[in-house]
Amino acid sequence: MPLQNRVTPFGDIVAVAARGTLTGNRGIIHDPATKTLLTRRWSSYTWITCTCEFRGRRRKVMATRSWTELFFLDEASAFAAGHRPCFYCRGADALAFRAAWARGNGCAEPRAPQMDRILHRERLDERHRKRLHPLPAPLADLPDGAMVAADGESFLLLSGKPLMWAMDGYRMAAAQPTSFELLTPPSTLRAFAAGYRPALHPSATAVTSGGMQPPHSPKV
Repeated sequence: MPLQNRVTPFGDIVAVAARGTLTGNRGIIHDPATKTLLTRRWSSYTWITCTCEFRGRRRKVMATRSWTELFFLDEASAFAAGHRPCFYCRGADALAFRAAWARGNGCAEPRAPQMDRILHRERLDERHRKRLHPLPAPLADLPDGAMVAADGESFLLLSGKPLMWAMDGYRMAAAQPTSFELLTPPSTLRAFAAGYRPALHPSATAVTSGGMQPPHSPKV
């Protein structure tokens, strides 16, 4: 049975077989004896995304009382949920994101805890539910990698077109909703507008180039 460790763009943590392309964490939120989640869904303001392979190290998922391994379809999905790149295993990406964040938000390059505090306010409301934001511009004017929500579904924006998110990749929406809200935290969206390009699951370009259905992701 799959572990409950896959993160949706809404920030929910669900149990599915598809693993995705990135891992990450929000602190320790599981019981290693049962490999199940605790009631809380975060124990730290530091929500990060990490590479699945780093210096040959291997971890047994949820096996010890260490950080809880979470998995994401791609970087756009992780950003939408409120995560950011890890400065340790993804140093180059983290530095590039911080520089773009500073340009987009009109500030000096922040320290990681500063970004984390801002992201925490933007990703959750006062009841610790996913915070949705008004669109700052029409869909066609939002940067690639932004994610929006409509009718309980999430969509990736690529070349101004919304692609429906699914656990194993992106697909064309059967019918396009008429009203959207922003999933990606506004400060992160401004970093995209300032030049940061989040890594996307291969299905995104496959769908836009040929209308293909995405392949299934690797399973664990």
